[in-house]
Amino acid sequence: MLEILIDANSQEYQLAEVEGDALFFFKESELPSYEQLLAKVEKMFTAFYSHLELLKENRICPCTACASAPNLNLKIIAHSAELQFITVQDRRKPFGTHVIEAHRLMKNSIEHDNYVLLSKSLADDILLPEDSVSGPYDFKKGKDKYDENEIDYLFSIIHQKELELNPVKKIKKIEFDDPPGLMLEEKFPASAAKLLEYITNYRYREHWIQGVEDFKYIENEVTKIGTEHLCIVNGKDINFTAVTKDVEPEQFVYGELTTDSPIVDEIYQFFIIDPISDNSSLLHIEIYWTAKSLIRKFLISAFAKKLIYKNTNRALENLLHFVKSRE
Repeated sequence: MLEILIDANSQEYQLAEVEGDALFFFKESELPSYEQLLAKVEKMFTAFYSHLELLKENRICPCTACASAPNLNLKIIAHSAELQFITVQDRRKPFGTHVIEAHRLMKNSIEHDNYVLLSKSLADDILLPEDSVSGPYDFKKGKDKYDENEIDYLFSIIHQKELELNPVKKIKKIEFDDPPGLMLEEKFPASAAKLLEYITNYRYREHWIQGVEDFKYIENEVTKIGTEHLCIVNGKDINFTAVTKDVEPEQFVYGELTTDSPIVDEIYQFFIIDPISDNSSLLHIEIYWTAKSLIRKFLISAFAKKLIYKNTNRALENLLHFVKSRE
């Protein structure tokens, strides 16, 4: 989420520091107009809530953090003053009284968790009308006392419904008319949620998938429906896309689709996990494929099915060994 906000900044403001779950930006020499500043704030709110909607629709991870992500809120505090700077190991960043003021404004008396706050000094500098109403903004006056000094500000609650969020493509669950071509299962010494993490976190793939020269994926991206990763096998790129299908309410499911197989047109692999206890679960692997030509259908029945079974069973054994070593 922090990276989404940094990207929405579009290099107009410099990132001074990541402060836990907050970002500290600054801009020197030139003040934006209030139209420019409010457009920037709206862009960041839009990017933030658009991504939350994407996670809401496409998430795979069942953990509390991911499940509660749609309830996150965003606060933006903006202030203007004469800045002082300090340089440490060639890194220059603001410091001093006015930086402290900006941080103190985060602890205010606004009874909402979703807003933009502009100090009065900034509002005056950019000539923002005190009762400005435009788009998602409806500014009100506010003030709070810090160390016996009172700081006035303008604030506007930001309502998500007032933002033009990026459209989220609805997920289409995969359906099959026929049973899977292959099924395997194994009991694991890990909770269902942990086992799902081992399977969906691509950093772990090299520990249990053999014969792959390289795995390519976006390292900081949370795996969700539609996420892609690339396997390089014998110099050939094989692209996989995360998919899903209906399972029982208590089960977890993660699926992958590739259309880059040399033998079949499409091959789907689903990992379906049944919780057993707090530290054990049962993994079912279901594999489906489609082949349109008679030659491909013959190749599947002649030898490809045995090869798919051999590779999948070996991966299952490796995954079990890897999970045991971690648990």
